[in-house]
Amino acid sequence: MTHVIVLNGGSSSGKTSLARALQEELPGIWLTLGTDTFVAALPATDAGIEFGADGTVTVGPGFRTAEAAWIAGVAAMAAAGARIVVDEVFLGGAASQARWRTALAAHALDVLWVGVRCAPEVASRREAARGDRITGMAVRQAESVHEGVTYDVVVDTGASAAGVCAREIAGSVALD
Repeated sequence: MTHVIVLNGGSSSGKTSLARALQEELPGIWLTLGTDTFVAALPATDAGIEFGADGTVTVGPGFRTAEAAWIAGVAAMAAAGARIVVDEVFLGGAASQARWRTALAAHALDVLWVGVRCAPEVASRREAARGDRITGMAVRQAESVHEGVTYDVVVDTGASAAGVCAREIAGSVALD
């Protein structure tokens, strides 16, 4: 039985819309937790994360410590019986996936790894329309977050609507 679905994609790639569509598509209760939830929980200053004016994101050791606790907490929730859709941005590509993989494997959780792709120009348009993102972040992350990452399923939210992508992912979710 799939306990956790990890969606990885760059900023404005459509992960949050996809996570919501998965909640509608899949039976039962699936919690959506992600990088935006985690970053919003950090203090406004001295959080160990910096957002550059050009869309770069730099993290330090304090952020990594808090992130490790966050990941362990999400894994513990899944181990306690919650089914979770993780809405994530693997800033470190394969190294980021390894952190999640280690925490989830510690609880022997069944995980579905999903790559959320979106053409940089589509993500850039979404970023501009949202108005709450740093210009350039979507283009910088569109490919880099996927470097060295392995997936069970890859969807393109620029080519297909969230509901269509959710149905594709749902077909790979083990429900029993």
